[in-house]
Amino acid sequence: MRVNNRLLTTLALVFSVASVIACKNREVKAQAIIKIDGSSTVFPITEAVSEEFQNSKKNQVKVTVGISGTGGGFKKFCRGETDVQDASRPILAQEIEACKAQGIQFFEIPVAFDALTVMVHPSNPLSAITVAQLKKMWAPEAQGQVMQWNQVETSWPSNPLKLYGAGADSGTFDYFTEAIVGKAKATRGDYTASEDDNVLVQGIANDKNALGYFGYAYYVENQGKLKALAIDNGKGGVLPSPQTVENGTYQPLSRPIFIYINQKSAQKPEVKEFVEFYLQHASSLVKQVKYIALPDQAYTMALDNFRKGKVGSVFAGHSEVGLPIGELLKREAK
Repeated sequence: MRVNNRLLTTLALVFSVASVIACKNREVKAQAIIKIDGSSTVFPITEAVSEEFQNSKKNQVKVTVGISGTGGGFKKFCRGETDVQDASRPILAQEIEACKAQGIQFFEIPVAFDALTVMVHPSNPLSAITVAQLKKMWAPEAQGQVMQWNQVETSWPSNPLKLYGAGADSGTFDYFTEAIVGKAKATRGDYTASEDDNVLVQGIANDKNALGYFGYAYYVENQGKLKALAIDNGKGGVLPSPQTVENGTYQPLSRPIFIYINQKSAQKPEVKEFVEFYLQHASSLVKQVKYIALPDQAYTMALDNFRKGKVGSVFAGHSEVGLPIGELLKREAK
């Protein structure tokens, strides 16, 4: 039986078009994107969650995670450019207003605690430092005046004092300056600044006269080439650790860290699934990347609040120094 050539051509064209449509449908499905930006401190947690989530979705959802700093990230978040915001401090009043001006409501979810860590080069003989000594180094009036270690304490060596710290768009910068100097963003300007904590790691590790600060996970990951200082807040030096954060003795540099979710974004299935996945796996992944996990009931409560649509912040537009885990949980439960 002879088959009409025109019929064969038509069938081939139909199958070709059907194949193209099927491929396009698969491409559209694979192009669901969740955009995240913000804190480099929170980045290791969100990156770990994102990798696990993408694997669970067979890479049908793409998650991008930037590190423009908490402040830089909130600028994008409040313009509606991102779905999720990593933050190493609570959202501030002016950021709430910026979001409101764009019609953006948000979920605030604490995901872990951080022990903001002060480090020196391993060859430095210091083992502890007081809050007063740190303030003497970092206060705005120290610029051009406190340039050597012995200008902080006369018994310290006359070596140059080289400081490394978070950039001005960083929530870590905001928290450290408020906790140590007494006012957010009040600092000397003549130090090596970066929103990328890995840049600071390398700076301190390669400078025997260095002192700097950043999130605990980055210290643990690099403790072979860095030395953490015990912080003396008037009751003797205390080293950062999960135990000293949980028992409230590592003060004033213990702090909660967060993710924020755009409410409109949360209506998209992939974002809703991502947030639920984040909270269901946070405890193990937070510990995996060396931060301090919240109690299990905190993640259960956060998931319940998210599903109920509880938007807004429990911090009234300002950060707080030395907030204990128990007090954070009380606020979230209201």
